[in-house]
Amino acid sequence: MKTLPDNPDLDHLRRQAKNLLAGLRDSRPGTTLAEAQASLAEQYGFRTWADLKAEVDRRRGGAEVADPSLATRIADRFGLGPVTGEMRSLSHPDEVGRRWLLPTARGRWTARTVDDVYPVTDGEENALFQEAAARAGVLLPAPVRGVSGAVVERIGGSGWRVYEWLRTGPPLAAPVSATVTREVGTVLATIHGLALPVDRVCPWSSTRLSARTWPEWVDLAAAKGAAWTPVLAAALPTLLELESISGTPDRPVWCHNNLNPGNVRVGPGGRLVVTGWEHAAGLPPAWELCSALANWAVAPGGAVNVRGARALVAGYRERAGSLPSLSLGTFRGTATALQNYVAGQIDLALDAGDEPGHAERSVRHLLTHLPSRSTFQHLLAAIR
Repeated sequence: MKTLPDNPDLDHLRRQAKNLLAGLRDSRPGTTLAEAQASLAEQYGFRTWADLKAEVDRRRGGAEVADPSLATRIADRFGLGPVTGEMRSLSHPDEVGRRWLLPTARGRWTARTVDDVYPVTDGEENALFQEAAARAGVLLPAPVRGVSGAVVERIGGSGWRVYEWLRTGPPLAAPVSATVTREVGTVLATIHGLALPVDRVCPWSSTRLSARTWPEWVDLAAAKGAAWTPVLAAALPTLLELESISGTPDRPVWCHNNLNPGNVRVGPGGRLVVTGWEHAAGLPPAWELCSALANWAVAPGGAVNVRGARALVAGYRERAGSLPSLSLGTFRGTATALQNYVAGQIDLALDAGDEPGHAERSVRHLLTHLPSRSTFQHLLAAIR
């Protein structure tokens, strides 16, 4: 489920809806803006566009302000110059940490905590990978090293990273138009073309990290009285089907490992700006290409945007010269990563703390929008 920023902007949501409309019209030319708005609202976990607008109104101006001394320490450790305004939160904490906007005399910067990065990294290889991608033509917020030369600085009990701030539009939402997915394919081929060696395939995409079986997760949810237990039970056949997808990975290279619409925005000159590099790790190119197809060319209801899928592989082929061999087995990384994510979200929902409503909406949305084995087969049929 998509999550609103701490200070949501209704204009950004309108732009998201218009971008989504173009993707929906690839498959259904008669789709209206109202239908696109309703689809976007549903992706944020709301019943209607009006409900989403009401939540935006309620949360407007809700960004947190960091302790000024923390902002100063971050600016000093990263050599950003004197702080010129409040450091404000951009979003709720995610699986990595939390993002903040920091203005200084030298410009604006995105600072973020990186306390839960998986696989664990000191950030150095990750930054070198981003810098290599930028030199190859991928537009991204440049990572900033601390004055000590370190990529991650320990400040106030957390690890911090800093990036240059780029003016962009809102994150995209699937399904995305063929015009955009073609450029996504080009970006992906550019990253894979670096062929930077890595010692292993990312465990997130190659190994089930939870020792519990899916039936055991159902039993645990029932024992804890989770209201969404029937939803999990209904999703059990799909989860077991995903678990059955197998394939032997080819040689991995450094990959973005999280190239989904939420990490891509339209920037200067209409170019795509790629963010969310903290999970970069080793994957076979075919695995990441399959993941991109699932993330960019499938609507939340499971319908495949055939034009979008074909455009994505066309952009990849044009830049790379050829496609890696794709099969149901090369969706193994997508299926495994999704299972790990589902297990993590269920675990969070069972221990929701202060936001049980949000956690319940999130897990319900996730479980009712799972891609299936047939989704992957439809994607393969679309690009052949």
